Amino acid sequence: MKTKSFLLFVPLMSLALTSCSNVLNWNDHLDSYVRTMQFHDDFNILQLTDIHWNANSSTMASKTYMSKLIKEVDDHIKATQGLNAKIDLVELTGDMFMLSNTYHVKTFIEFFEEQAEKYGFTYTAIWGNHDRHGLYNPNWLSASFAQAKHCIYVEPEDNLYGRSNFVINLVRDSGSTAWQIVNLDSGASFSETAISPFRDYDYIRQDQVDWWVQEHNQVSSLINPVPTIAYYHIPQQDNLIAWNSRQGRTNKFFKLEGFGDNGTEKYASKFIETGKTNNLKAAFMGHAHNIDWTVDYDGVVLGLGVKTGAELYYAHIDPADNKTENLQEGLASIQASVEPGYNVNQKFDLIGASLVTINNDLGILSTFELEHVYFNERDNGDFVAWVKW
Repeated sequence: MKTKSFLLFVPLMSLALTSCSNVLNWNDHLDSYVRTMQFHDDFNILQLTDIHWNANSSTMASKTYMSKLIKEVDDHIKATQGLNAKIDLVELTGDMFMLSNTYHVKTFIEFFEEQAEKYGFTYTAIWGNHDRHGLYNPNWLSASFAQAKHCIYVEPEDNLYGRSNFVINLVRDSGSTAWQIVNLDSGASFSETAISPFRDYDYIRQDQVDWWVQEHNQVSSLINPVPTIAYYHIPQQDNLIAWNSRQGRTNKFFKLEGFGDNGTEKYASKFIETGKTNNLKAAFMGHAHNIDWTVDYDGVVLGLGVKTGAELYYAHIDPADNKTENLQEGLASIQASVEPGYNVNQKFDLIGASLVTINNDLGILSTFELEHVYFNERDNGDFVAWVKW
């Protein structure tokens, strides 16, 4: 539902609020949130997160960098899976923009349309907190994605909390669903009431959890137990719980400032706990610029995507100078996992992307692989390292 959005720098009393008339009851319109894609073994989902195109961005330089990154992913997929393999779906998991104007949005979408044509993928977008801080009407941003030819974006005028809540069912030749991809708006930084000066980081609400369970029940059964992968922007309470309960940790460099900017029981989400009994295999998010920590939490993989691009802050990795335990564990993980020929004994930045490859269609036993790529532009040759989790 779109009544809680606002325009930054506009006086509160002049806000143009979206009408709530004729809203859909999500319970009665589950099919309105569903899109489908053809499933096949080695279905590749590329996660790009926290791109942060803003008023200070050079769109030309940003497009050049993103083009090189996407080509690196495509080359890697073809080298490891075969020449016919490709990126199937790109998940843009929030904070695509920050203090951007309509030019940046149009240029951004035009770029992904061009890349989708070139590499044959479909892409989709999820709202982050900074996407709400723009010099545009939020409803215009939603419409721009919804109207793009190669973009899957769903946002009914409804009574479901948030904006980008929809599922992409990956279907077999028979028409039944093999996997379900659920996209969720984890909110953040917009007012809790229609007109309010207060903003809080937010969380996945109970009505969103109930909605997803019903969407999952539409396609899943004892005979066809459909596995799910979730994408959203902000880490939830579960990340903090998993962090505190985990002794051996892999693929991470720095600890985020507490995980999930909520921190109180008031904002605790039940999405992961509910997912454990609904064949949720993994949840991948963004928001964290300086960590890529991933953990198996009671059978659900929780993964923080690698920040994409160099806008705003990110982690600078220096193996020679930084001797912290977290950093060394992360570097050891990379050293053991990188493709031959890449040197990780040099400084690099924690920017790049995350790649999920769904291996098969086995219901409860279905599996996927997760890889992170660190991609830094260099004058003397780009730094590239692929790490398998």
